[in-house]
Amino acid sequence: MSRGCFPRLRWAAAAWMAVYVPSYALAYGFANFLFLCNLAVILVAAGIWTCSRLLLSSQAVGILLVGIVWTVDCASGLLTGGHLIGGTEYMWDPRWPLFTRLLSLYHLVLPVLLLAILRRIGYDRRGYLLQSGIAVVGVVAGRLFGPESNINDAFVDPILKKTWGGPATHIAVVAGALVLVAYPLTHLLLTRLCPSPGQDAAGDPGPAGGASGEGSV
Repeated sequence: MSRGCFPRLRWAAAAWMAVYVPSYALAYGFANFLFLCNLAVILVAAGIWTCSRLLLSSQAVGILLVGIVWTVDCASGLLTGGHLIGGTEYMWDPRWPLFTRLLSLYHLVLPVLLLAILRRIGYDRRGYLLQSGIAVVGVVAGRLFGPESNINDAFVDPILKKTWGGPATHIAVVAGALVLVAYPLTHLLLTRLCPSPGQDAAGDPGPAGGASGEGSV
């Protein structure tokens, strides 16, 4: 794709990063960026700035299901005071600045933004493999920060709230659930909703190496 494929969006991404990174770092610490969802924000901004279809596709694979789960859990907390799944309790925790907590609403925006982008430029199916590798590294790295942080569910799984055997077994279970269950589902969805590279949204061949209409984003 051309270097100027997102002439306006790339500057919006840069402005977002100028607010997001220092706000999160001051409130939660830099280790918080290892969470796959927070890392996705940085990688999406990089993908927009560099016009990387592969990087944007990989993060779409990773964030779509997470965004849905986060939204459902946050909505249940807002409407009922209880959390169906867990993971968004911090949104009501007064220990953290309200402004920083509100930045987490990117979980609502990012999946929609990525779908809109990929419907224009096409979905690179290698994104599944790249995101799978990122996820495995992310879960392994989460073991370095202790169970109190539970980064990427490296100590306790998010659904049953349990530890699966020793470190290697637990990592295999959590990473396997992402790579073999969650990501294949989003990969299949993206292949259905988005054109392949070189095709426009109607399925017609577009310019080689790019996608039609991308210059106006």
